Amino acid sequence: METVPSAHVDTFARDHLPPRAQWPELLFGLPELRYPPRLNCGAELLDRTIERYGTDRPALLAGDGEVWSYGELRRRVDALAHVLTEDLGVVPGNRVLLRGPTGPWLAACWLAVMKAGAVAVTVLAAQRSHELRTLCEMARVSHALCAASALEDLVKAEAPGLRITPYGGEGPDDLLRLAERHPGPYGAVATAADDVALIAFTSGTTGRPKGCMHFHRDVLAIADTFSAQVLRPRPDDLFAGSPPLGFTFGLGGLLVFPLRAGAATLLEQWSGPDQLLSAVRRHRVSVLFTAPTAYRAMLAALDEQAAGSGGTGGTAGGGAPPGLSSLRRCVSAGENLPEATWRAWYERTGLRLIDGIGATEMLHIFLSAADAAIRPGTTGLPVPGFEARVVEEDGSTPVPDGEPGLLAVRGPVGCRYLADERQRTYVRSGWNITGDTYVREPDGYFRYVARADDMIISSGYNIAGPEVEAALLRHPDVLEAAVVGRPDERRGQAVVAHVVLRPGAPRGPEAAELLREFTKAELSPFKCPREIVFSDALPRTPTGKLQRFRLRQSDLE
Repeated sequence: METVPSAHVDTFARDHLPPRAQWPELLFGLPELRYPPRLNCGAELLDRTIERYGTDRPALLAGDGEVWSYGELRRRVDALAHVLTEDLGVVPGNRVLLRGPTGPWLAACWLAVMKAGAVAVTVLAAQRSHELRTLCEMARVSHALCAASALEDLVKAEAPGLRITPYGGEGPDDLLRLAERHPGPYGAVATAADDVALIAFTSGTTGRPKGCMHFHRDVLAIADTFSAQVLRPRPDDLFAGSPPLGFTFGLGGLLVFPLRAGAATLLEQWSGPDQLLSAVRRHRVSVLFTAPTAYRAMLAALDEQAAGSGGTGGTAGGGAPPGLSSLRRCVSAGENLPEATWRAWYERTGLRLIDGIGATEMLHIFLSAADAAIRPGTTGLPVPGFEARVVEEDGSTPVPDGEPGLLAVRGPVGCRYLADERQRTYVRSGWNITGDTYVREPDGYFRYVARADDMIISSGYNIAGPEVEAALLRHPDVLEAAVVGRPDERRGQAVVAHVVLRPGAPRGPEAAELLREFTKAELSPFKCPREIVFSDALPRTPTGKLQRFRLRQSDLE
């Protein structure tokens, strides 16, 4: 693919890409993937979509019923881009942190960062000051656009050199007040297709975050592969779901995919299955993105509602329960989808769940299947544009069909860590090694077996045990801590912490609750232990290495 000079004035991101020899092999076989050398994904998702479908179509909906048309979205995005470049001094290549609840303004901020040629670092509203400071330091973030309701932890992070601009507040320097001064259009920066557009952070099994750098062309590639080839959205679709925009699962499913298709998306946060089901009914959602945990919870909610009304709430493999007839596509990712969950959802709704596996390193889903191609109990086939195989530990030797091994994948996107030696582990022989154990069946379908590392996957969240351990060890009563995942019917896995306390420190339920509250102040709540087990000592090898497998075994027993 032809390359052109970068448009970035601040070259930090490009300077910290891994050496080319450590990149995965990239595939651009599909005609849709042959992008021009100059490409701005913000302009493509907004300006080019408007050229195809017009300005009057609904683009973004808020939970309170507010609707932004494509024309209104572009006016707001362009005003924000003017503020970024003219008022805040952002230059192409600067990293801009985005923090706030899922909603139209967070999406508009992301699109404005794209059009301004900067690099978006979208974080979770739940992340704490300790986590935020680490991410800001690693990415050398210079600016932040933060919802006024989420300012406290970002301010407490005291990230060096960070200029924070709130939005949705009352101050004279609020981002939205500044935007009112810039009513005119904004010409998107002519970024190179391979300029870095975003840095998405994930935790490795060591607990140290990894920054995954993705290009402008990558953002379009996930829409032109999984979305266009498997999901197949329509311009009249309304998307919704639970993953936040700080996760690439949410960024793709709730912003990139609908905008690329000229569809609309409902951006709101839901605290449980009842609220999500209510939103589907109230707004007539047609495309839903969430994790298997949420589908199981919604099934339970449907059963409760049916029992309360004295009905059955749907026919086996037939019509949807009352109010859910608008749904036509349901996507599950973030954790393994059990066959029983797939079949229960189909029996209750008549809808075939589209399962998929993706990775922050790969930006979105690369194995999946839809409609008649679905085989319950398997993840599916390589998404058009991708190749996949199962290999031995060396990362290059394929294993025979029917035998477990490491999942290896390559396609138009791939892993490029931000200045991280773990690049050599993730990319081997030109393939991305995802850390999942899979079996390739003789018919070509891929079946999930387990994670091949110590990552805990709970309710669709990736949780690194060592990161939770480090937080626990910051408590003065904790001498040692080991965190593992235990199988959990609702969440897939539950986080369990095994803790050794200093002599004389109290144990028991009250002490456990105090430790949980302590970790909630240190980490995002979803990372905090569901259970704390007090021990006199942790199992170790003669050389002192922690034996996590023995803790997992004891938890099962």
